[in-house]
Amino acid sequence: MKKSILIPAIAVMSLAASAQKGVTVHGSVQSDILFPEKDYEIGTETYKDKVLTNTYADVGLYSKYVDAGLRVEYLQHPLPGFEPDFKGWGVPNIYVKGKYKGFELTAGDFYEQFGSGFILRTYEERSLGIDNSIRGGRLKVNAMRGLRVTALGGIQRRFWDWSTSSRVFGGDAEFDLNEYIAPLSRRNIIWTLGASYVLKNEDKDDIMVPGTNFKLNLPQNVSAFDVRTHFYRGGLSLLGEFAWKGQDPSFDNNYTYRHGNALMLSAAYSKTGWSALFQVKRSEDMAFRSQRSMKMTSAFLNNMPAFAYQHTYALAALYPYATQAAPGEWAFQGAFAYTFKRKTALGGKYGTKLKLNVSYIRGLHTTDKELFHNSLYGTSGGHTSFFKMGELNYQDINLQLDKKITKDFHLNFMYMNQRYNKTVVEGHGGMVNSNILVLEPKYKLSKNLTLRGEFQYLFSRQDQKDWAYGLLELSILPYLMVSVSDQWNCGDTGIHYYMATVTGNYRRNRLMLGYGRTRAGYNCSGGVCRYVPASRGFQLAYSYNF
Repeated sequence: MKKSILIPAIAVMSLAASAQKGVTVHGSVQSDILFPEKDYEIGTETYKDKVLTNTYADVGLYSKYVDAGLRVEYLQHPLPGFEPDFKGWGVPNIYVKGKYKGFELTAGDFYEQFGSGFILRTYEERSLGIDNSIRGGRLKVNAMRGLRVTALGGIQRRFWDWSTSSRVFGGDAEFDLNEYIAPLSRRNIIWTLGASYVLKNEDKDDIMVPGTNFKLNLPQNVSAFDVRTHFYRGGLSLLGEFAWKGQDPSFDNNYTYRHGNALMLSAAYSKTGWSALFQVKRSEDMAFRSQRSMKMTSAFLNNMPAFAYQHTYALAALYPYATQAAPGEWAFQGAFAYTFKRKTALGGKYGTKLKLNVSYIRGLHTTDKELFHNSLYGTSGGHTSFFKMGELNYQDINLQLDKKITKDFHLNFMYMNQRYNKTVVEGHGGMVNSNILVLEPKYKLSKNLTLRGEFQYLFSRQDQKDWAYGLLELSILPYLMVSVSDQWNCGDTGIHYYMATVTGNYRRNRLMLGYGRTRAGYNCSGGVCRYVPASRGFQLAYSYNF
């Protein structure tokens, strides 16, 4: 099978290269390796493989009229926490793209997003093990002023499977009103209207109502629509988007026959010295997969954007929020940033930056749940009131202060109050309330030497209670960075999660060597999360771009 894939892949790349003048070649290699060790204190898993690795190699040829590319993946012994079906190797991504006067035609594997991704977003996120690309054909047309049209069709990747039992078709159009309405253009207003449609066609499954001999009548075709408008003038940006999904019984919604919908409103304004953002989203039963019986992170056709701040500090990211696409949620997010000018009372000599971020997410209020043989299978799943809200899922209020003290000394401070419903997100554990303090000093020792530290503390009476974290990092420009850190569960287990790393950069090469422990927990990006078990051992990460 692997040879049958590699031969046409090499042929396509060679053909594209020989047929075009002015061809440029770009690519990359990425390999993350763990040499796992047993650690009874943190409960590491036992691996029969002494070396675990996720390795990727991309190459692409680009020219005026034709592009072509492929990716080789070696995931035969994957890193901890990836789903069993993730294991494998081969050439999962190969494409040829033709371009001519506003027309672009792709054959092979591709990624696409319509609007905010409510009904279609295929993408690659290696840290989560996500690659839900579509294999088929896509046509993009940008030949008419102010109008962009996309049409596509194919089958979706799920790890190393491209099941023909499910097919995906879709179309998207965006129109710029300002290109045809002169008053808008004169006032420098950009106003876009957009609409999308996605059809999932899936063969029927034999899904039985538990405890009965009744088989569900599952729809073979599920349609989804999306309409949106985006207004922009100067520093003002307004966005409104609505999506609707037909009856889509699946594992996510207990095989119920309720329609899905999502509404998002967003307003942002910025000018010199300050900016503000407010967003609200209500979604209901918007988990949309190409294969209805799948669970965890695979086979998603869409992605519901998370309205939770993406933290980079270790303890602030200890309890990350995962979007509840099914059954749904009310989500609010606000952000405000202000810069106090230099040579003022609060700005000081170098100025002061202040940021406030608020995330507030609740579940939906559901009543009159209909049951059939003590199961939701085959029912409408109950009634939800549009404006009523259910229990609190997540709350994050954080205040950040960014201050340059002297020419060589810089200081960041953050206070965060968090409420995390562990039962909703992880299935158990109740509400976790925490307060987190972060202090990050950075001192420039010389032209090429910078010392950075992180000192963090999490206060909590729930779950594993208090945590402390410390990090020291020395940057030796432009080639080397050395760091040591420790994450200590001082409130409950007393376990230390220590880590030491050395990172080197030379031209287009980057190599990281490390040793230590990794805490069990969730790795999240964009509201999608993957559970990562505890591990200990030597780590090696290499990347090369050309």
